[in-house]
Amino acid sequence: MQDFQVRFIEVGSPEAEAQLGQISARSKMDIGDVNATVAAVLARVQAEGDAAVLDYTERFDKVRLNAADLPVRKEEIEAALAGLDPQLLADLERAADSVRRFHEAQLINSQDVSLTDAHGSRVALLERPLERVGIYVPGGTAPLPSSVLMNAIPAAVAGVEEVIMCTPPNREGKIAPVILAAASLAGVTRIFRIGGAQAIAALAYGTETVPKVDKISGPGNIYVNVAKRLVYGTVDIDMFAGPSEILIIADESARASFVASDMLSQAEHDKLASAILVTDSRALAESVQKELQRLASQAGRTEILQASLRDYGAILLCRDLSEAVDLANQFAPEHLEIMVKPDVEASILAGIKNAGAIFVGEWSPEPLGDYFAGPNHVLPTSGTARFFSPLHVAQFRKKISLIHYQKATLMEAAETVERLAASEALDCHAAAVRVRREEG
Repeated sequence: MQDFQVRFIEVGSPEAEAQLGQISARSKMDIGDVNATVAAVLARVQAEGDAAVLDYTERFDKVRLNAADLPVRKEEIEAALAGLDPQLLADLERAADSVRRFHEAQLINSQDVSLTDAHGSRVALLERPLERVGIYVPGGTAPLPSSVLMNAIPAAVAGVEEVIMCTPPNREGKIAPVILAAASLAGVTRIFRIGGAQAIAALAYGTETVPKVDKISGPGNIYVNVAKRLVYGTVDIDMFAGPSEILIIADESARASFVASDMLSQAEHDKLASAILVTDSRALAESVQKELQRLASQAGRTEILQASLRDYGAILLCRDLSEAVDLANQFAPEHLEIMVKPDVEASILAGIKNAGAIFVGEWSPEPLGDYFAGPNHVLPTSGTARFFSPLHVAQFRKKISLIHYQKATLMEAAETVERLAASEALDCHAAAVRVRREEG
């Protein structure tokens, strides 16, 4: 039987400080070799355009294309929409509507500032949308339609004229239909079957086929992230992304199965993902430990779960919830869940200064933010929530997403979220919602 145990650590102890240091350091890996490889890709694409993109696509993605194959045709998108499972398409439409409504609401406070004196003299701060934005959507082990929605919809809502998407093709040169369907719903104007650092280079510098953009947004592997760092300045980028993380503040009232499910929903992302529980209840801590073992042993991605929990997971025992809040602010997590007695929620929330997104109450599991609720799931990681904000329509002020669902609302959305999670092969994301539907 595989061991999915996480460490018990007393807050304030040297072990706790070491654990936080280890987690913070996981995004600061040595990228010297990667940097050299990516720099060579960028330079060659900038100099040779399509020819370099096609060569790297054959070398890295193992598919041979010509320049005419790079743009995804309108007929392919229409075929994807027509052939997609009708229920999954309906789920995507519901999710896109939630994300769009949330980001459209931001336009209300995104207005020109203008001051005029008695003589008619005027000073103003004018806001205009970018002309062209590029979004990158990874391929990897599973399609990620949620990344399409979360990156493209805010750009479209902001009034960006062209939203260009790059995503790697499979070995047959195809793009997953669910990705094309999501792009159509989100307002993407053109799609190119290009992945990796060469896609970032093509978007940043332009080629004979791919237009140069003003900003690049979207997640990717280490090569994609290094490429975004290197082209920053030539174009704008969304943020410097690191491994995913969740920190949960919980008291004795929290359900161990809910807490464990939500920890696993982040741990399953990759071996560098971090899942931390901070609680003042030893009984809850011990129950969560048991639930982690039980639920992880039943899930997919067991190798990833085991490594993530072992290396970057922890259950931290604190003296009181005030200490838990202090630790959360120090860590500045990407995702912060608050599962405490309802009459304590407001005071805990008021104390939080640093987080990418906050999920309040037991009916607000993190996968709601990934797929459905509306606030963006592109969030600052590795402590950068101290000064970075979630992706939003106007990225000029620091903001924190808040998701506070009640039970009835979650029940209405639960099956949609579960199906969307299943479409991305993220079993624990679905389980974090399913456990509430079945045990609630």
